[in-house]
Amino acid sequence: MTDIRSIDERHSERLRGRDRRACNLSTKLTTQEAKAVEAAASRAGKTPSEWARDVILREAQTTSTGDPELAEILGVRLLLVNVLRPLAAGQQVTNEVFDKLLDEISIVKHQLASKLASGSGRK
Repeated sequence: MTDIRSIDERHSERLRGRDRRACNLSTKLTTQEAKAVEAAASRAGKTPSEWARDVILREAQTTSTGDPELAEILGVRLLLVNVLRPLAAGQQVTNEVFDKLLDEISIVKHQLASKLASGSGRK
């Protein structure tokens, strides 16, 4: 009996559920780096190429917020500047103003850290 399925259908079966991958991305590693990748892949129960693909795609899909430590340092600096300035001028900072300030800083600190890390935040 003749197999009337298309070549694509037969090829899809050979992939056993994996997505068709036609693009290649490569890098060169030192022996030590290759051993580290193999060890990490082994710990994850994956082949090195599967592990590397997962890491690359996860990083590619993650929006970079910069260095988290830098973001926290910037947050503390922003808080100090924005609280000490009114206090130095003899003004009081109400609980509502302080809470609003904390909310604004928690949003802005990651954006600033990302700009600083990329170099675009430097003057």
